[in-house]
Amino acid sequence: MAEEKKSVAEAREEALRAHNPKASRKQLVLWFGALIAGGFLGFLGIAPLNELFNFIATVFTRLFQFIAVPTIALAVITTLAALGGQRETGRIFAHAVSYTFLTTLAAAAVGLGLYLWISPGNLPAEIVGAGASAVPMDKVGKLTYYDHILSVIPNNVLQPFLAGNVLSVMLIAASVGLGLAFMPKTENREVLLKGLHGLQELLFTLIRAILWALPVGILAFAGQLSAQIEAGVIVGALSQYVAVVMGGNLIQMFIVIPLFLLLRGLNPLDVFRKMSPAVAVALFTKSSAGTLPVTLATAEQNLKVNPKVSRFVLPICTTINMNGCAAFILVTSLFVMQNAGFELTLGTMIAWVFIAVLAAIGNAGVPMGCYFLTLSLMSSLGAPIGLMGVILPIYTIIDMIETAENVWSDASVCAMTNHDLARELEPSPSIQS
Repeated sequence: MAEEKKSVAEAREEALRAHNPKASRKQLVLWFGALIAGGFLGFLGIAPLNELFNFIATVFTRLFQFIAVPTIALAVITTLAALGGQRETGRIFAHAVSYTFLTTLAAAAVGLGLYLWISPGNLPAEIVGAGASAVPMDKVGKLTYYDHILSVIPNNVLQPFLAGNVLSVMLIAASVGLGLAFMPKTENREVLLKGLHGLQELLFTLIRAILWALPVGILAFAGQLSAQIEAGVIVGALSQYVAVVMGGNLIQMFIVIPLFLLLRGLNPLDVFRKMSPAVAVALFTKSSAGTLPVTLATAEQNLKVNPKVSRFVLPICTTINMNGCAAFILVTSLFVMQNAGFELTLGTMIAWVFIAVLAAIGNAGVPMGCYFLTLSLMSSLGAPIGLMGVILPIYTIIDMIETAENVWSDASVCAMTNHDLARELEPSPSIQS
């Protein structure tokens, strides 16, 4: 017992020594410098440079995708194997789900309030008709809720990992983690757990390597986005609709979520500053799941979140905590239905708040996931979906803000859960710094 306490203390001291506040500030300045430099270089419109930015951005996106799924699986397996049927497990899960539902509901409610206040008008029929050709119709038939639910249930072990199906991976990981928790404590179990912890340490080493090279990726992502804006790929059409979606996201991000943190006794500015690396990566990768490795490392290194909390809460939040998605689904669905001539009573709009929340919770944290889910919902209602084609060119910038908001909300839910349960959880000896 004394040796175990000693190892815990040593691990915490090692983590504190490795975390240098001055180095963190220097790293943050470097990232923001890369962001500004990339934006400027992309705006110059130099074709070879833009091609290089596209290549580097693609490489970093693939690296994040490569490491995300095994990170999710190992985090859930090792955490549940350690917590098992303990009272801690239920309390951590209950806090995470409660905060997720409340923040997602708040995001949808903010979106509805702005929609009623700004009241976007209808677009000319010829514009909506012209947009029909841009709708990716091949995605519509594949995204019914029946198929979506079935796709979550795995029929073999490898397919969800190969396809990047986050919900299926979570289901497999939870099953394996709970199985390890309740199986007899034999030598085989210990060997298996040591192997899993070793793989997890390897993944965190790879994550730290990616973080070290991240300024290059931020430079490329910023240059790529700036070049797209300069080329007119992201256009300023549908100003009222865009104002509702973007305004709702920004209000949720900078007012509502900070209020949640303040109510739980946390300093939102401090939490945001420490989690800003993950929010920045989310902004450019447009994938909550792809950002998860950085979110985990940043929460444990900067916020000092107990790994029992971070490695359980963050994978769950990455899968179900979609604040930005809820607002987009609600506002876009109302806008499409309004343009299609559907009667939108207050009761109907409130009902769609809950539909948007449930749809967002079931959505996967992948690029354009909210767009295709909304497209599927509108198609199932029989609404003309030409307007979705008009929205498509501007969805890139919307998706960026949404994903940053989602990851910021994930981090806040994790911070609040850790704060609420800090006195009940024992320090974990497996802190990664």
